[in-house]
Amino acid sequence: MTSKNDFAKTPPRGWNSYDYYNTAVTEEEVRRSADVMAKRLLPYGYEYVVIDIEWYANDADTSDQYQYLPFGDNEMDAYGRFQPSPKRFPSSADGSGFTHLAAYVHSLGLKFGIHILRGIPREAAHRHLPLFDSACTAADIADPASICGWNPDMYGVRNTPEGQHYYDTLIQMYADWGVDFIKCDDICDSWTYRPSNHNVFLGWEETRMIHQAIRKTGRPIVLSLSPGPAQLARSFEYAHNANMWRITDDFWDDWSLLKPMFERCEVWENHVKRGCWPDCDMLPVGRLGGRFPGHPERQTNFTREEQKTMMSLWCLFGSPLMIGAELTSLDEATLSLLTNREILDLEDGAHRGRQIRRSEEDAVWANTGEDGSLVLGLFNLGDTAKDLSVSAFELEEEDIGAGNVAEGTICRELWGEANAVWRDGLKAPVPPHGVRVFRIC
Repeated sequence: MTSKNDFAKTPPRGWNSYDYYNTAVTEEEVRRSADVMAKRLLPYGYEYVVIDIEWYANDADTSDQYQYLPFGDNEMDAYGRFQPSPKRFPSSADGSGFTHLAAYVHSLGLKFGIHILRGIPREAAHRHLPLFDSACTAADIADPASICGWNPDMYGVRNTPEGQHYYDTLIQMYADWGVDFIKCDDICDSWTYRPSNHNVFLGWEETRMIHQAIRKTGRPIVLSLSPGPAQLARSFEYAHNANMWRITDDFWDDWSLLKPMFERCEVWENHVKRGCWPDCDMLPVGRLGGRFPGHPERQTNFTREEQKTMMSLWCLFGSPLMIGAELTSLDEATLSLLTNREILDLEDGAHRGRQIRRSEEDAVWANTGEDGSLVLGLFNLGDTAKDLSVSAFELEEEDIGAGNVAEGTICRELWGEANAVWRDGLKAPVPPHGVRVFRIC
């Protein structure tokens, strides 16, 4: 079996279709996006091309009434396993699933991923469809009391040998398709798992079952858990069974969502380690919202400074980086944001980030490398420009040594802004909602 820490040694990077295409992305659009990623982003470590939710829907709904059409026309095989919609993914019409699309993505030097929901299709249970290579039916393993609160497609799977067999054969099918990344939804902080149900462990077994199924394939498939916010009390379960887990609900281009991420990262900073990455969610940059009814396509609402704040926090902390933009319209400003090598290098698996302080008005992060390097981020969380500083004493209080930094040392700003001079600490002007990131040594 493959150990989950034999891969994902650094936070995974890539692109996910959701922020622009919602539930309605097509094969041609995925291929075009993969082409752009291979040409413009692969040299910077972005390698996963991930198709998000309801790739099996023949009637992908974009009406104002439903985001996820209740009991829609979903493509399914004889064993109750969802298949790509041939209307949207024509290469799957021969019954080979995503095999051809995954092969194309792999031919570009990239990796291929899909979104799934935990459980088994409710339609399969209602029709008593047989399980693959089993005498049981979908109804035998389905838990009708375990239903996603925001998507109607699935029942939970009972933690039985037959339920494990279902997941084993399902994940093996994905492995045979060439899947390298699974984003599993309704599993990290499912509405079903509330303590009011008198069984906070309800459904957690499915995380373990999926993990075991992945290991049995022998294929290095990254497992990403959604949605958030993840429960800190379950940090061991996340780290033992997954490579990524969301520490926030869906994250969009709104300062009121970005500012609280400093607290979320503070809570999770000691759980970042090789192979296991608390996930700040996608990067809503570039062109967004092309297929969201009632919300016109737009350029990200984040200002340039807010985008730098987001990218800096994600990298200083050590979050996966999944781009939400429509890649074929990727502009140079967004590309430069995503490809700052010195910022990206903080995610090489040999660096650790931690928050030095945080208030309503500012935050300071430090990132230290195994090579003795030190990078500091000064974040202005307020609405007016101000000078921000951090002293050598504050760093020493957090066991971050800066005693070897000589007075007068020039500290280089990694976003190309003005450098600063070390004077028993660091001080620099920072614009509202902005950041300055300095390499100290």
